[in-house]
Amino acid sequence: MSNAPLSGLSSIADDYDAILCDVWGVLHNGIAAHDGAADALARFRAHGPVVLITNAPRPSGPVVTQLESFGIPQTAFDTIVSSGDVVRTFLAERGVRSVHHIGPTRDLPLYEGTPITLAASADEADAVIIAGLRDDTTETPDDYRDELAHILTLGIPVICANPDVIVVRGTQLIYCAGALANLYDEMGGATLHFGKPHAPIYKAALEEVRRRAPDAARVLVIGDGLPTDILGAKNQGFDALFITDGIHADELGPRGAPDPAKVTERLAADRLTTTHFAPRLAW
Repeated sequence: MSNAPLSGLSSIADDYDAILCDVWGVLHNGIAAHDGAADALARFRAHGPVVLITNAPRPSGPVVTQLESFGIPQTAFDTIVSSGDVVRTFLAERGVRSVHHIGPTRDLPLYEGTPITLAASADEADAVIIAGLRDDTTETPDDYRDELAHILTLGIPVICANPDVIVVRGTQLIYCAGALANLYDEMGGATLHFGKPHAPIYKAALEEVRRRAPDAARVLVIGDGLPTDILGAKNQGFDALFITDGIHADELGPRGAPDPAKVTERLAADRLTTTHFAPRLAW
């Protein structure tokens, strides 16, 4: 890792054949787009494909719609692979027909166009899908402890459709499905995790890359989450650009001016490395 933040994606664009880029935390903060990020990806596309890779527990179609609502054009990327896409493939392969959904109604598109029905309770389901907290503005994982304890007695698969533990919405930290899944595992469960940093989502993303650039070998991962984006890059053997003004911003020095020593220390604490770092994505 360089001792200074990356000046811009243009300085390393020639080194890579493709980009796998995080969405929430890099392109937007859940409320508004980050200036310059979409433009940087659009410019990189002259060098190779850009695949957005997101832990959204929804199919990629609704993610495109959300990006458009933030003013992020489709010219910034070639396609999107979501955690929801990977979960849908898994459910189809396993022949799951009935699930109990834990999460907000905005994630119900996860099941649209499938033969899956929603069960009113876990007792009536083939599997439980954890997509998030039902009300992530007021609830915490502890509010689900009794419900998860009951699910644990049923012996049915529990699937985490979004491994993120927290995200930043505007300036507020919000619990995600990964927080509930981690609690369930701590209680003695064995959650099936999809999305970053797990291998299936990278397999799906690389298939999209090679559909467009069969010989692409030099892949850059861009993301702000150490336990998801940067760990996933490490596990897959990819270079990574760590965006520091995301969920770890308060640990890394002033926003817009990360302290290289603090970045190095934080990475070391998680036994991670990154090829480059920058406060935000820019060309």
